[in-house]
Amino acid sequence: MSTAVPTSPTLAKESPRKARSSKRVLPGFGLTLGYTIFYLSIIVLIPLVALLSASFTLTWGQFWNAVASPAVVASYKLSFSMSFVAACVNVVFGMLIAWVLVRYQFPGKKVVDALVDLPFALPTAVAGISLSALYAGNGWIGQYFESLGIQMAYNPKGIAIALIFIGLPFVVRTVQPVLEDFEKELEEAATSLGASRWQIFYKVILPHIGPALLTGFAMAFARAVGEYGSVIFIAGNIPMVSEITPLIIMAKLDQHDLAGATAVAVVMLLISFVLLLLINALQAWQRKAQGGR
Repeated sequence: MSTAVPTSPTLAKESPRKARSSKRVLPGFGLTLGYTIFYLSIIVLIPLVALLSASFTLTWGQFWNAVASPAVVASYKLSFSMSFVAACVNVVFGMLIAWVLVRYQFPGKKVVDALVDLPFALPTAVAGISLSALYAGNGWIGQYFESLGIQMAYNPKGIAIALIFIGLPFVVRTVQPVLEDFEKELEEAATSLGASRWQIFYKVILPHIGPALLTGFAMAFARAVGEYGSVIFIAGNIPMVSEITPLIIMAKLDQHDLAGATAVAVVMLLISFVLLLLINALQAWQRKAQGGR
């Protein structure tokens, strides 16, 4: 005759807690949150506070003169316009590259897939020197444009080329997983209903990958706005013509104008923050469009 051992309600309540705590890989919420705040403060918050405090040493008139001088305004226009052009080009060709990598099998596919990430791994200075050697008047590619009277390097065109190079992976890697999850049965159903290829793309595929395209566009645009290393070698750096905003900041630092450099940097910081909010909004839209997956 077996005797049942009474189970304490307290032990019954504590056992699931112990089971859950034993499965935790990282420490508890309090310690993890404290480390997160400490790490972000050192890496992000303190440098931003230092940047803002340095710009506060200027009066409003001095701040406005630093951020709104003709050369600085021209650099804003150049940086944002070339970044927008590069992001638009990357949306088109990034989508095509992602489509080919997802839908087709061909020799060397893994090599092409790895080359997409080359701008991530390649130092920006090396990229700038390489692009300058290719697109200069005597370069492998630039010599053919030079014979037609088109100069590809040391002008705004060279800036756009560099920004396209560094921004392409953002679009490809954002669109590629969405295309991989896309159900081909939807295309087959549209084909059986008599839809043309353009109608299938415009009404079936594009609405599905549209949020990812916009997210890739915003990420490539934000990356291009702050690019420095790969641009200065191919831009020509002519004031009021091909001088980007990061170069203006570096020039002010070389002149020991720390307050002026931080003032321009604050303007770029505010714009980057707005772009970050836009990216987050587009990512939330993407998740909502895909049913929260």
